[in-house]
Amino acid sequence: MSDFFQNGIVTSLHELGHRPAADLMAEVARYASERPITLVLPCLYSELQGPALDPIVRGLAELPWLAEIVIGLDQADDEGYRQALRYFSRLSQPHHVIWNDGPRVQSLVADLAAQRLAPADRGKGHNIWLCLGLAQATGVGQVVALHDCDVLTFEPRSLARLVYPVVHPTANFVFAKAYYPRISEAGLLYGRVSRLFVTPLLRALMRCLPPSRYLDFLNSFRYPLAGECALTMGAAHRLHLPSDWGLEIGILTEVFRDHSTRQLCQVAIAERYDHKHQPLQTGAADRGLARMGRDIAFSLFNGLASQGQVLDLGLVRTVVSAYQRIVLDLLDSYAADAAINGLRIDRGAESLAVDCFTSSLFEAGQRFVQENSHHPLTPTWDEVLRLQPDALERLQRAVNEDRTA
Repeated sequence: MSDFFQNGIVTSLHELGHRPAADLMAEVARYASERPITLVLPCLYSELQGPALDPIVRGLAELPWLAEIVIGLDQADDEGYRQALRYFSRLSQPHHVIWNDGPRVQSLVADLAAQRLAPADRGKGHNIWLCLGLAQATGVGQVVALHDCDVLTFEPRSLARLVYPVVHPTANFVFAKAYYPRISEAGLLYGRVSRLFVTPLLRALMRCLPPSRYLDFLNSFRYPLAGECALTMGAAHRLHLPSDWGLEIGILTEVFRDHSTRQLCQVAIAERYDHKHQPLQTGAADRGLARMGRDIAFSLFNGLASQGQVLDLGLVRTVVSAYQRIVLDLLDSYAADAAINGLRIDRGAESLAVDCFTSSLFEAGQRFVQENSHHPLTPTWDEVLRLQPDALERLQRAVNEDRTA
């Protein structure tokens, strides 16, 4: 590829040519010997039966430079948890499976929640919060990578590229965000929420609001909703996480708050990436893309408010109108981009998605302004430990006792 253009205010690390995977792996292995890597896998029980996870586990088992793997297991009963232990036993690295629905972990979370020291809602953010807590408790990793379990096109070199900027001894990056094109095996152009909602919404906000470095920062990312990122353990300790679909925007907001943009980057990890697609489910405000859009908009509004931006209903209406105009132009751009690359795009479905996102955006803005709504953020484990010094010890004991029970 010849794309080496640097846009925005974060560094982009491109895929230039085709570096041999063995050479990349060897270099990452050298760096990881000095800066051990913990991999976090937030996992739904249903993904054990899906087509993506088995190739991921087989690929990970071949990576000796991973010091530790922490799997957060959601929506599993006792038998499902036992099945997960057997499933992940193929991993060659030390690994831990957190049974998030188990009575021991639930008891700890309930005790912390009674003191407002635990996430208010279940979800991916809650899962990652527990995983980061266990990673902090074991003390193995100096770098932590987050990776989804529904990636159909996983390659070990993708993970090596993801962690490379953070483990490199002289790069000075504390956070790296993955980016990639979302293309299915059938040649469909996906990534609808990023293409048709987040990008035009950010541009609408930049058009309607005073200059904002926060919006410049978010707009610098080619795929802000990518679930894959790597960061130093020190940066991970300071993360407050939304529990819902606003998680990825929330993480970007947190690292922007805590670090110079010179320490943050995005990295191309694959030429094609495909994973689970959320259904449109028109008319279902609490499911599918409609809920994703609402949660993401909430996260953006919260981020803007934290930067001192005052939001009112008139501004929300203006942003919605600007969003509609911008996304209509982008529909043509995406169709042309797909056509020249021999990819398919469903213009009817794209238009339905835009209608869905428009409704979600207005609903999120209206509720944010009128109902004093906000996204509950998880406390950091450092905050938890100040009031409950034994919390991490209890978490680690719960995971060990679940495994041996």
